[in-house]
Amino acid sequence: MAKPKVASVWLEACAGCHMSFLDMDERLLDLFSRVEITSTPISDIKEIPEVTVGVIEGGLGNEEELHVARDLREKCKILVAWGDCAVFGGINCMRNFIKPEDMLREAYTDTVSTVNPSGVIPHVDLPPLLPQAIPVDRAVKVDVYVPGCPPDADTIAWVFNEILEGRIPKVPSQMMRYD
Repeated sequence: MAKPKVASVWLEACAGCHMSFLDMDERLLDLFSRVEITSTPISDIKEIPEVTVGVIEGGLGNEEELHVARDLREKCKILVAWGDCAVFGGINCMRNFIKPEDMLREAYTDTVSTVNPSGVIPHVDLPPLLPQAIPVDRAVKVDVYVPGCPPDADTIAWVFNEILEGRIPKVPSQMMRYD
């Protein structure tokens, strides 16, 4: 029998949720023996393949991310939103209280970086912003929510086990993490 395929994407957020996934330590070996990981944020795959489970981390802040979320939803049977940013918007939605022009000026014009010492990044390099940053379920149907910033590795392992056993889990409140 073919292994279930899993694809994960990382949108507007930090990397903490995927680091929690890696924190599963030896449980990753068990998971990898049971599934085929087809794409991850570090695999740089431009096209998301058809998969059994799609994992999405981060909120939706621009048109590119919206496209990625819709594409993943179309190509997976079960969509898991993990991390506070994906589940309820988290830190990404803080920008909803700041005018986009002010935010972009602060981030790209008034701040000097080692990457671009002048501080100015041409706007053509930036995807168009959505009017507001939003959690994933405002754009696509989510089947499983895993809150936390980041979610606990034990909870992630439990969710994957439930899905691989053919169940659509609802994370019990005692397993939810709010840091």
